[in-house]
Amino acid sequence: MGLKIKKLLIANRGEIAIRILRAAAELGLKTVSIYTYEDRFSPHRYKADEAYQIGADDEPLKPYLDIEGIIQIAKRHGVSAIHPGYGFLSENVRFARRCREEGIVFVGPSPEAMEKLGDKVAAKEIAIAAGLPIIQDSQEPLNSLEIARREADRIGYPLMMKAAAGGGGRGMRVLRKPDELEKAYNDARNEALKAFGDNTVFLEKYIDSPKHIEVQILGDTHGNLVHLYERDCSVQRRFQKVVEVAPSTGLKDETRQKLYDYALAITRHVDYSCAGTVEFLVDAEENIYFIEVNPRVQVEHTITEQITGIDIVRSQILVADGRKLSDNGINIHSQDEIRCNGYAVQCRITTEDPETGFKPDYGTIIAY
Repeated sequence: MGLKIKKLLIANRGEIAIRILRAAAELGLKTVSIYTYEDRFSPHRYKADEAYQIGADDEPLKPYLDIEGIIQIAKRHGVSAIHPGYGFLSENVRFARRCREEGIVFVGPSPEAMEKLGDKVAAKEIAIAAGLPIIQDSQEPLNSLEIARREADRIGYPLMMKAAAGGGGRGMRVLRKPDELEKAYNDARNEALKAFGDNTVFLEKYIDSPKHIEVQILGDTHGNLVHLYERDCSVQRRFQKVVEVAPSTGLKDETRQKLYDYALAITRHVDYSCAGTVEFLVDAEENIYFIEVNPRVQVEHTITEQITGIDIVRSQILVADGRKLSDNGINIHSQDEIRCNGYAVQCRITTEDPETGFKPDYGTIIAY
């Protein structure tokens, strides 16, 4: 296809690395995988044209977060673009900026858009400016337990405590009465610091039994932006998605259209490009509340690909190469021509140990 990107490094492992390798191969790109010693027998190492170990032999995961180490490998081996996948460095603004500084294409939104949307508190301010409804939340940083108590009393229980830099359910706590606040505050801050290196937390009003709806968007660097319909990820365990359905069921057409309009409004507000997901809560009366924007591809992107026929990962690479949505390989000329065909479901396996109160664990699954 005559792409400017010639060699792509995948800064990830596992399923998403394989998915990106497939898209890159279909585009005729040379590929580079990185792997830790622990992952030396993993499929993503062998499916790439080139593969290089990163980190010491006793570091199973930390090297996938080593920005300078990954950049050095990319420069040493003539890499022209890096795809971060999801997790690890996929939402790291500093990584995106370092790629730009070294003349390497970052397959994702601009660092500026990532910075505006990556922090949940800042993203809510942008949502308000873009006209999106939000959940009532704390209006100042919860730098002390005293401030947290004051904000909790102002908003009213039940409450949700969240990590400002968080994701994947980490740093999240539901509070139904005041005597739960102190423990939740300390636990959430400690968990957030370990997971994200940032112990900033905030409070928001907790909505009981809502639908959790996310809208998939895709944009290019020429100002074109479309939605690829929505996914319902309401079935969760410990705030982790377990079942995803695309599109959602049981929503009024009017509510569905509002979700699309809101998703496009906030992403246009920050000149968003590449793939991203805008997440909302929808209550029993179908009131909509903005939650956050995930500026990356998500685990569940495949079910959106199935109902639309659009290859999201390939589109990411082509957008990063400078292509328009209407160009060959993406072929989206207008919102109206994107059709939603049927339904697709993704179910995730959660491994838990019944002998320790069903805490998350690893091992061989013996019952399901």
